[in-house]
Amino acid sequence: MKRIGTALALFMVLSLLLSVKSEAASADVSTKKDSSKIIALSFDDGPSGKYDGRILDILDKFSVKATFFMVGANIAREPLSALEIALRGHEIGNHTFSHKKLKSMSDEMLTEELSYTSRLIEKVCGSAPYLFRPPEGYISDTVTKVADREGYKIVLWNIDTLDWTGNSARDIVRSVIGGARDGAIILCHDSVYGRRASTAEALLKFIPELQKEGYEFVTVGELLSEKR
Repeated sequence: MKRIGTALALFMVLSLLLSVKSEAASADVSTKKDSSKIIALSFDDGPSGKYDGRILDILDKFSVKATFFMVGANIAREPLSALEIALRGHEIGNHTFSHKKLKSMSDEMLTEELSYTSRLIEKVCGSAPYLFRPPEGYISDTVTKVADREGYKIVLWNIDTLDWTGNSARDIVRSVIGGARDGAIILCHDSVYGRRASTAEALLKFIPELQKEGYEFVTVGELLSEKR
């Protein structure tokens, strides 16, 4: 009887331990969350006194921080817009001073374009940029060499909204939602050239839609710091 009692007690203890372990395992599974998907929103060719305010208000509405690749000549023309973008917590990148085609630029010309724009950004926005987006995404040995020498990280994109062509908001939303993936970079524009009303309208639609799908909007710098 004593042996039976001891065996029964051991069985009860073992059953209790297995039950606790099973519950803990179930709890781990139920509380474990999938890692969030990240995506970066970027704007080229600004700042623009005409469109930046509307775009910034929309980004604030959805608590989104974006990266603005600014043209030096536009900073000189719209310094208050550039400052407002920085003060609202957005990241600033270099998009050259004149936005001329890089194919025809020498090493010295490109270096000057980047340096002058960087000094403008630092003076107006408070800190020098380290991200560089070549106009039209053009990359050559000269572009790569100058960027490396000057300490820039070249940034392109995965999703081109083609908003500068006058695409409708519907077309922009379709291209963004269809191309969205973890680690992607979206290209939009906020310059005074072309039609930008559709860009703002599209932001109102695709930002909440992607957030609903589990995407977290981050700056390009934050995205590049993640191992994806």
